[in-house]
Amino acid sequence: MTADVTEFLIPDTAVSVAGLTDYMRLLLEQDEQLRQIWVIGEVSSANNHRSGLFFTLQDPDGQAAIKCVVWNGQLPKLMQRPTVGEQLIVLGSIKLYPARGEYQLSVWQALPAGVGLQALRYQQLRNRLEAEGLLDPQRKRSLPSHPQTIAVVTSPTAAAWGDIQKTLRQRYPGLHVLFAPATVQGEQAPESIVKAIERVEKDGRAEVIILSRGGGAVEELACFNDERVVRAVANCTIPIITGIGHQRDESLVDLVADENVHTPTAAAERVVPALADLYNQHQQRVVSLQQVVQRELETADNQLQGLRERLQRLRLDKQVQQQMQALIWQRQKLVQITSVKLQQATQYLEMLRQKLTTLDPKAVLQRGYAVVRQEDGMTVRNASELAMGQELVIQLGQGEVKVRVTELIKPPRRQGRQDLHG
Repeated sequence: MTADVTEFLIPDTAVSVAGLTDYMRLLLEQDEQLRQIWVIGEVSSANNHRSGLFFTLQDPDGQAAIKCVVWNGQLPKLMQRPTVGEQLIVLGSIKLYPARGEYQLSVWQALPAGVGLQALRYQQLRNRLEAEGLLDPQRKRSLPSHPQTIAVVTSPTAAAWGDIQKTLRQRYPGLHVLFAPATVQGEQAPESIVKAIERVEKDGRAEVIILSRGGGAVEELACFNDERVVRAVANCTIPIITGIGHQRDESLVDLVADENVHTPTAAAERVVPALADLYNQHQQRVVSLQQVVQRELETADNQLQGLRERLQRLRLDKQVQQQMQALIWQRQKLVQITSVKLQQATQYLEMLRQKLTTLDPKAVLQRGYAVVRQEDGMTVRNASELAMGQELVIQLGQGEVKVRVTELIKPPRRQGRQDLHG
């Protein structure tokens, strides 16, 4: 295609190569998607340089390629070192090299494509779950020892469902089993498993849930590492046991479940006891109980015999007789002392009564004496206290008499002994 240059307007100034390159650099480096992007491809060439590792990543058909660089400071942090012929998935950002006008991918991380990517996602999710405490053994609940109703979440066409039914019938006939069918492989599996668990929870009858699958390749078991399924199991209000049928690797569902075993049959065996085992355990308990009772009886009999022998050695009957004699003697002594004290108290009381009788004014009056009182009640003790014509009251042993003083007689003077000194 050709064009006449006269048809275009020529500007006064044109953009320099550096200006154009810088403009392109800004467009590339400021793009949000290109600042952190995952790229998958095959390593077609790799060269070590003093500043880092330079390699080329291309599509398998060779139709497109991009130059990449890992600087020396980042090389030890790579999970997979780029090697020619390997499929890698790399994380980096787009940078423009002005000297050549070329863009390249500055790589921060590289890991094997396919299984390697799944392993990285597995580890990242596991780290998050662990940080949230969902892998803590303290969260795990004990399974009921004798459940009457259990639920099974698995594929209706899988051999696991048949194995579980057979095992449950043999071990615990009459058990009520709820079946919640789910897809356990493929892209639809995570959502199907989550909905099956939700149906069992909403029903509310199951005491424990078996989540199972009959083995398979690692990629076929990817649904059991899906975050939706893992959180549904972790947050389920009913205890869950997993029997996913793989032994090489533990799925994240196994880690958050209340218990996990390697096969569907083992899960069924763990959930319910066998009737034969229960019968044997019962017989063992009966025998153990009989042995315990027998030992207790023998121990009690030995203790009783020992007490008898000890009683004979101590002659407690003789000691009791001696104590009884001592009590009788003490009683007699107490009665004797009490009688003496009572007699002494009686005598003393009689003496006090007699003395009181002697001092009683009424008793004196009964013997013929009288008490003379003035009208104001004052007792007359001396004739000099009286006056002629004064009225007095004389109290006798029986009654009183009023009198008037008609004569005052002075008492005769006592003649004392005179000592003569001369």
